[in-house]
Amino acid sequence: MKKVAIVINTSWNIYNFRMGLIRALQREGMEVWAIAPRDAYSARLQEAGCHFVPVAMQGSAANPLVEAGVFKELYAAYRQVKPDVLLHYTIKPNLYGSVAARMLGIPCINNVSGLGTVFLNNSLVAKVARRMYRYAFRSPKKVFFQNPDDQGLFLRFGIVDPAITEVIPGSGIDTGRFMPNGHHRGEEFTFLVISRLLFDKGLVEFADAVRLLKQQGIKARFQLLGAADPGHRRGIPLSVLDQWVQEELIDYLGTTDQVLPHIHKADCIVLPSYREGTPRTLLEAASAAKPIVATDVPGCNNVVTDGHNGFLCRVRDPRDLADKMLKMYQLEEEHRLQLGRNSRKIAVERFDERLVIERYLATIREFAR
Repeated sequence: MKKVAIVINTSWNIYNFRMGLIRALQREGMEVWAIAPRDAYSARLQEAGCHFVPVAMQGSAANPLVEAGVFKELYAAYRQVKPDVLLHYTIKPNLYGSVAARMLGIPCINNVSGLGTVFLNNSLVAKVARRMYRYAFRSPKKVFFQNPDDQGLFLRFGIVDPAITEVIPGSGIDTGRFMPNGHHRGEEFTFLVISRLLFDKGLVEFADAVRLLKQQGIKARFQLLGAADPGHRRGIPLSVLDQWVQEELIDYLGTTDQVLPHIHKADCIVLPSYREGTPRTLLEAASAAKPIVATDVPGCNNVVTDGHNGFLCRVRDPRDLADKMLKMYQLEEEHRLQLGRNSRKIAVERFDERLVIERYLATIREFAR
């Protein structure tokens, strides 16, 4: 029986975004191992038939001793599990896991799910990051990218061999689960952002845009759904979130495992992010036939075509964001519903998770020892 190990920076990520792949691997008769930090979802992975190996992997740490510890833990986990193939997701598995895999002679398949804005400039940090990727990415048998912009950057910087790269539609979306619920119309028009509370997601710009819209007398609800992460170096401080709530700019909904009911109740999904891979929240929104307002940046513009299934705005520009939200608000209802139907068509034809799973299965069959 072939062993496949999935390595990500949280068990939550594996359980919420990779269960379709895990079930497909199990149906193929493969033994699936999850290697990730222990959290509330680790037990759920085990209940789903995964073997689980906990590792420590602090998401935003930059201490060299901590980073060396991450490498050591991944190396030890790989020696313990002895997988036939490794699937790496997120930064640290892609970097340190790839080096450990090469040292142990284990084939690995990497997934670049998005690049932070720091990676793109010419600062010392960016140059070091690119050099680390260039060294680590000698190892993979395959590197999947979630949009062609990120693939192009890696090729331009000479980080990876073009022959082993491929663009796939993110993690895909279960279009059978994220179904439209028919026409919904609440008492007030509702805009919804689904996002971790990070500055890079454009949440400050969203709050500023809402302030501008309220000054114009717009009668709408502006909701924010997602986990606070004040410990993250780019996390929105809780004091800032509290201020938005006290100003009655934003209805903060907290976090939940069941996002679909909130999507169904919204009239428009918004994501003013600075850069994405292929954002899961927009795939969920599109599959549920919702129109979208998002920034014209890699990842977001991979899902949204301006004027076809939503509107694109300039990045870091709250006034332009407010203008596009107002435009959506003022559309005739049938026009807005047609944007949503176009979103659904895009999700089904381009982003169904079955397309992603088949590419993984084919690659695993090719490279598993």
